[in-house]
Amino acid sequence: MKHITLADPYFLLLLVLFPGMVAWYFFMLRKNFALLQYSSLIGFETGKRSVRLLAFYSLIPLRFIAIALLIVALARPQSSSSRQDVSVEGIDIVMAMDVSGSMLAQDLKPDRLEASKKVAMKFIEGRPNDRIGLVIFSGETFTQSPLTSDHAVIRNLFADIKSGILEDGTALGDGLATAVDRLRNSKAVSKVIILLTDGINNMGALDPRSAGEIAKLFGIRIYAIGVGTYGMAPYPFQTPFGIQYQNVEVKIDEQLLKEIATTTGGKYFRATNNKKLEEIYREIDRLEKSKIDVTVFRKKSEEFFPLVLAAFVLLLLEFLLRNTWLRSLP
Repeated sequence: MKHITLADPYFLLLLVLFPGMVAWYFFMLRKNFALLQYSSLIGFETGKRSVRLLAFYSLIPLRFIAIALLIVALARPQSSSSRQDVSVEGIDIVMAMDVSGSMLAQDLKPDRLEASKKVAMKFIEGRPNDRIGLVIFSGETFTQSPLTSDHAVIRNLFADIKSGILEDGTALGDGLATAVDRLRNSKAVSKVIILLTDGINNMGALDPRSAGEIAKLFGIRIYAIGVGTYGMAPYPFQTPFGIQYQNVEVKIDEQLLKEIATTTGGKYFRATNNKKLEEIYREIDRLEKSKIDVTVFRKKSEEFFPLVLAAFVLLLLEFLLRNTWLRSLP
């Protein structure tokens, strides 16, 4: 887009002199007319003004328009065109989510798993420039989706996650290692794993600390989230009389999760309720902002020449008319 600006706008102050110039011109014009005395104007009242007379008076506006154009030209109007080149470097994020049976505890509403899914999907909606991957784990691990920029697919996969689709348990190390494998070949400016769990590592072949060291080796940051209140939490049990709830102890290996997060330059969070979980994801969102480079190009061009040309044409036209067709005798 082009924008017009004035390099020397103070020259426009000369336009203030215009009323005085016009008054002076008409004064001098009237002064130079010869006066004749007549006893009566009856002979002139029926006469019509000729086309040449009307054209003669049009010379005055031509001159003043030309002067006005020259004043504006002195103010040096300039057009500026600008262009922005925006490059966005997104962040590759793999969300590793625990789907073990303990995620059905209802210290978060409606339960830990559904609350985690809801907040994670909202987080994804706010990251349009990032590629997202999804790994789920319990007693075993499974890649729901590799890294993709198609967030609609990720949201649909999140909606289908349920506890019980994998063997029960908490293979924390294997789940983390699978997430690392999804990111190890990434060329993104930042690589992140959001690890969400509510238990203690009790299954799997790989130690979680070793998985954390591997993540560090590949330049991957881990944000670990421990989900669950402190103390006891209501958990649904299937009985012959239907679903009944009993309070069970909440066991989260916070020390392990802190070590993994600190080793990779990430951070550990504890989500004891829905509001706290939302705050955690908002903080991660602030910590991992996409990198946006904006390069602005500006070019200025002088635009006074058309004004000078128009003023020259008007002055030339006035000169030719005044000295030819509209010439007046002294």
